[in-house]
Amino acid sequence: MNDTPTTADRSAGPGPSAPRTYEVRTYGCQMNVHDSERIAGLLDEAGYRPTPEGTPADVVVFNTCAVRENADNRLYGNLGHIASVKAERPGMQVAVGGCMAQKDRDVIVRRAPWVDVVFGTNNLGALPVLLERSRIRHEAQVEIKEALETFPSDLPTHRDSAYAAWVSVSVGCNNTCTFCIVPSLRGKERDRRPGDILGEVRALVDQGVQEVTLLGQNVNAYGTGWSAGDDGDGSGPYAGRGAFASLLRACGEIDGLERVRFTSPHPKDFTDDVIAAMAETPNVMPQLHMPLQSGSDDVLRRMRRSYRSERFLGILDRVRAALPQAAITTDIIVGFPGETEEDFEQTLEVVRRARFSAAFTFLYSIRPGTPAATMPDQVPDEVKHARYQRLVALVDEIAWAENTKLVGQTVEVMFADGEGKKDGDTHRMSGRARDNRLVHVAVPDDPALRPRPGDIAETVITYAAPHHLTADAGISGLRRTRGGDAWTARQAAAGSLADLPTADQNGSLRPTSVQLGMPARRS
Repeated sequence: MNDTPTTADRSAGPGPSAPRTYEVRTYGCQMNVHDSERIAGLLDEAGYRPTPEGTPADVVVFNTCAVRENADNRLYGNLGHIASVKAERPGMQVAVGGCMAQKDRDVIVRRAPWVDVVFGTNNLGALPVLLERSRIRHEAQVEIKEALETFPSDLPTHRDSAYAAWVSVSVGCNNTCTFCIVPSLRGKERDRRPGDILGEVRALVDQGVQEVTLLGQNVNAYGTGWSAGDDGDGSGPYAGRGAFASLLRACGEIDGLERVRFTSPHPKDFTDDVIAAMAETPNVMPQLHMPLQSGSDDVLRRMRRSYRSERFLGILDRVRAALPQAAITTDIIVGFPGETEEDFEQTLEVVRRARFSAAFTFLYSIRPGTPAATMPDQVPDEVKHARYQRLVALVDEIAWAENTKLVGQTVEVMFADGEGKKDGDTHRMSGRARDNRLVHVAVPDDPALRPRPGDIAETVITYAAPHHLTADAGISGLRRTRGGDAWTARQAAAGSLADLPTADQNGSLRPTSVQLGMPARRS
């Protein structure tokens, strides 16, 4: 007899007096993190409650990624593990959403029949209804939409951070990169109306948010993806290629918004008006994530990336001329089909010239359904791994040298939750400089003088490493912020803190584990 649980093994679960609990497990990029906050918000609105840490949830949602080869193995491995948990918890439900759900659809239920709900990237808002329908009908509900129903940012949200937020400006992508499966999963680019974006940012600031990251698969193509019926958008300052620069400048006029970031742009759409907007708008941070992918023009051509290495480097030169203090990061793929040793050496040379502060490096992996998957001359794994190690060593060497230039300099840090894994042992607090570099800061022992997550202070860099800076010289000019107040209020609501300071009052604080910002360096 097969002991594997199926959707028919569920009971009605907890009664009205015990709200059902949920957990969202997120894999992938910032877009997925943003989507997960909306998934949590939808479940909150439907009467579910986040599960306490260490407690099994009544509903577990996997928000998946499909970009890398091991995404499939990771998902099905985790689903296999949760099958035994579900077998011991009558009424438990499992849902799978995100890019893998959009791609695999019925395959997920066939391989993991204990999954209750499968929903796609275009219909996040359907999850609560699908969960209830599955509970009542005792069968899996699979619903995948080919077109976007609602922009994620228009849905309810349960944000990870009280003082920083993601804001979606567009969804989908019009590019045809041969290695990428995203356009087939998230569709053609659709741009959100500027009034809706700025309205959301203002509402977030009213709630205490002081940093926003504008999100799009190709964020600086904003303005080229207007759809019919956009009520006049696509004209005036938001027409065509000038739209994103106008959006950045408009964010600069929002009182209380201290930091604006954006990710990810595409070199082919990156124009000088965006550089000017970055340089001339004080709250747009001196940070740029510009995906290179390869330094070989031949590889870029096969990738169908419509720029070449000299154009890419020219963009960086113009950015640094306007913003000398800018930190520039990138994405690089190693071992794309047909990549020769000469091609790889050209990538290393571009990295040397670009002087990146960090690079997110990837081994090329075949994604079925992409043109690159069937290209000849697939690079052997052992060659890819050897090149990868050489690239990482060079990136780390350069990043370390660039970080070392900051030793002795004063930087402004916005303190954050969960950025420093060793903060408890080192008695430091961590946060992000204006250029988004991670800084571990020695803070006073006196609880009344310690910053809260969201507060801002200046410090002097005393040590540099490839992936972080250390400041053991103490802090100055500590500013209690509305973002810190929002963090304090959230902790109070959760019962985590007693006598809580605000921007006008000091007190004892204890950080929790919330993180927002660029993703951790991946391998």
